[in-house]
Amino acid sequence: MFTLQKKETIDQSSLYTVPLIAIGCSLIFVFILFLLIGKNPVLAIFIIFIEPLLSVFGLSELIVKATPLIIIALGLSIGFRAGVWNIGAEGQFTIGALFGGAAILAFYPTSGIWILPLSFFIAIIGGILWGMIPAFFKARFNTNEILVSLMLTYVAIFFLSGMVYGPLKNPEGFNFPESRLFHDSGTLPIIFPGTRAHIGFLIALILAGLMYYLLKRHKFGFHVKVSGESSRALVFSGKSTNYMVYLSFIISGAFAGLAGVIEVSGPVGQLVPAIPVGYGFTAIIVAFLGRLNPLGICFAGLLLALTYIGGEAAQIRLGLPNAITGVFQGVLLFSLLAAEAFTNYEVSLKKMRGNS
Repeated sequence: MFTLQKKETIDQSSLYTVPLIAIGCSLIFVFILFLLIGKNPVLAIFIIFIEPLLSVFGLSELIVKATPLIIIALGLSIGFRAGVWNIGAEGQFTIGALFGGAAILAFYPTSGIWILPLSFFIAIIGGILWGMIPAFFKARFNTNEILVSLMLTYVAIFFLSGMVYGPLKNPEGFNFPESRLFHDSGTLPIIFPGTRAHIGFLIALILAGLMYYLLKRHKFGFHVKVSGESSRALVFSGKSTNYMVYLSFIISGAFAGLAGVIEVSGPVGQLVPAIPVGYGFTAIIVAFLGRLNPLGICFAGLLLALTYIGGEAAQIRLGLPNAITGVFQGVLLFSLLAAEAFTNYEVSLKKMRGNS
């Protein structure tokens, strides 16, 4: 019988090797997959992972796709470090987009530099409030935060759909389920003229630097680390376990809500039912691929964004199914978890005693 035993000492180089091993295994898998479905694997991998980096348009779209992934993953990483599992960031992202977008529409067509900051604030509040629901049930009734936060995602998606089909529908939009287009004061400034790359990416980088400081240089990072290693030790440090549950959901909800309003005020430019595209779920992979480190999350966010852009190009040019991006992301997560397990644990053979 095979058993897993935790290693007494873990090689610190695994911090860097585990993500590389996971990426390598995923590439091998998709290479074989392309062969099996009759596609040129070298060309497919080139289109997905290399070609978007060779043009200004591809790089700008990479920034657009990476921005929400990085912001959401930064928020999630705090909870994951503390042992609090928020799987409902997609719902908090959706609520943030809805609240922030509704704030912009409420002042239509008023102009003013205060509109975007106000929409950001309201979106953050919306994300926090949505995150507080599973946090409250976890702290008060010890329910499973994974299930509650995940199920609330679908409530948020239907809530957005109902609002876009109803009160927020464009009265001049020929009955299409979409809001008015945001006016100039409600859209993010572009950082590269002629592209869709916006200042949201700079906000993501600033947040990554802030989180790095808090985790490495502030007592907040100490409390997060202690909570992840032992909830009892957290109590001795002067903080309750419920404190960390609430704090984790506040931060992750705020970041997801901010990512939502950045998405609708950036590349989307209005509220539509199709705003939830899976960023909240992909950000989980980004967080773990980045080893829950803010700097690593930035690089992981760019990599996963590359799979979105390259995957769409491969679908058009090679006739690949639209599930190819999800397949790669799923295999990447599986490979990452497997590599992590074999790094922290060793496999041993336990002899089974026969009945006497």
